[in-house]
Amino acid sequence: MTTLTNKADKIDRLAELTQQTDATAGASLWREALRRLRSSKMAIIGAVVIGAFVIMAIVGPWVAPYSPTAQTWRGEVFANQGKFVGMRGENWFGLDHLGRDLFSRMLVGARQTLLVGVVSMLIGLVIGAAVGVLSGAAATLGGRTGQRIDTVIMRFTDLMLSLPSLLLAVSIAAVMGQSLTTVMIAVGVVQIPVFARLLRGSMLAQGGADYVLAAKALGIRKKRIVLTQILPNSLSPVIVQATLSLATAIIEAAALSYLGLGNPDPAIPEWGVMLSQAQRFFDNEPMMAAYPAVGIIITALGFTLLGEAMREALDPKLRG
Repeated sequence: MTTLTNKADKIDRLAELTQQTDATAGASLWREALRRLRSSKMAIIGAVVIGAFVIMAIVGPWVAPYSPTAQTWRGEVFANQGKFVGMRGENWFGLDHLGRDLFSRMLVGARQTLLVGVVSMLIGLVIGAAVGVLSGAAATLGGRTGQRIDTVIMRFTDLMLSLPSLLLAVSIAAVMGQSLTTVMIAVGVVQIPVFARLLRGSMLAQGGADYVLAAKALGIRKKRIVLTQILPNSLSPVIVQATLSLATAIIEAAALSYLGLGNPDPAIPEWGVMLSQAQRFFDNEPMMAAYPAVGIIITALGFTLLGEAMREALDPKLRG
């Protein structure tokens, strides 16, 4: 009896040491990643671009010099007989085809663009993570039944991944009807298989780790092992992908709005809608399209730069 007690005590101590080591290693990884991000020019540039975009989205409606929907200079635009009013003192970016201030519309439109991107990414992240956890847990600790569940889920995600993302988003948006909510859902659904497969693969990689074996030896319930051990250690690549998916979501949402599947009210400024409206007047006033296009490109570039920098910082192969 004493021998069994001593063995149990040794196993408990081994598990504690394993968990402490893994926790310390995890904390060290994040500290090292943060240090590398601070010294990365790519990460700094991306963070600055994202910060400027977020600030614009938050304060834009309050600092916009004019109402983004007011056709204050409509008469002046029509009086010029198709010649658009360019940059001037009271209108920094000039006027659009209805006499509305383009600078004010760009400021206010940033909030709509950010809202669509964030909500779309969150839809894909939450649902995709749930599917990935289910599949990863089934494949790691579910036995033969779990393997079958994992196979069914992964074949379905492979089917979704085999379709071009923009084509799938357009199909969903066309079925659901024209609205800003439709755009968010359509772009979010496209992101689901990406997060699901990524998290599932990360959980499979963690499934054979020492701390998982120690938890199994101690008889800890499988659900607890997944939620308290495997899942927290599998989230690093998902966090990186969430940053990269924001860039993709903004581009795809702008593409859907450009195709006329976004907000049915064209008076409400959103960069994709503004780009769609400007295409009719590109020959006479290309700057109408240039402003929202450049805004979309720079914003997506900022999220991409930060995401790639995070990926490099969290890659253990690149740790020096």
